[in-house]
Amino acid sequence: MVESSRIAAQDGLRADARRNRERVLAAARAVFAEHGIDAPMATVARRAGVGVATLYRHFPTRDALVRDAFAQQMDTCVRALTEALAAPDPWQGFQQLIETVCALQREERGFPAAFVAAFPESTSEHAQSRQRAERDFTTLVRRAQASGALRADFHPSDLAVVLLAHCGLVATLPGDGAASRRLVAYLLQSFRADTANEPLPPPTALALRSLPIAADSPQRQRAPRA
Repeated sequence: MVESSRIAAQDGLRADARRNRERVLAAARAVFAEHGIDAPMATVARRAGVGVATLYRHFPTRDALVRDAFAQQMDTCVRALTEALAAPDPWQGFQQLIETVCALQREERGFPAAFVAAFPESTSEHAQSRQRAERDFTTLVRRAQASGALRADFHPSDLAVVLLAHCGLVATLPGDGAASRRLVAYLLQSFRADTANEPLPPPTALALRSLPIAADSPQRQRAPRA
């Protein structure tokens, strides 16, 4: 009987810990959407209704909190890229990938900065993950161009331009899904080879890792010079 009570108590503590963790993750997504991923950890803790020590017990670093808060969204992006590469029609794969990532931007306003920061190059593993994603996207672009559907002067760095433009719209009109979908449709149509009547200016030096989309982060406000 005593043993049973002890186990029940342990289970209760574990359940409390799980609830605290979920509260922290929900609060983090809300705070990051409002203030960017550089918002104080104490602000997240207050929103979650837990102590700062409790937050750090679950998430020892900001990177850990950001990754876990948007883990589902990052998994969706990885899966979308994998499915895009496997699509029989490269253009359809390309289109679905852009639509999926932009939908995530629309649904989780803190996600764009998390997307950029998800694989910080602080370890070789993270650097390899980022390089693999960039390499896979470049492969998808080349396939879509070879099929004749994607304009020949589309550059992989144009994905950064797309995300930055869409992020601005979502930040200004967070509840307007129709405007978001219309912008994405306009952009996708402009990427079609059969609409490419005039050549584009040279591609930007922007890369996903340097997108200035976290408004509260001076490090991410610096765009490359032309």
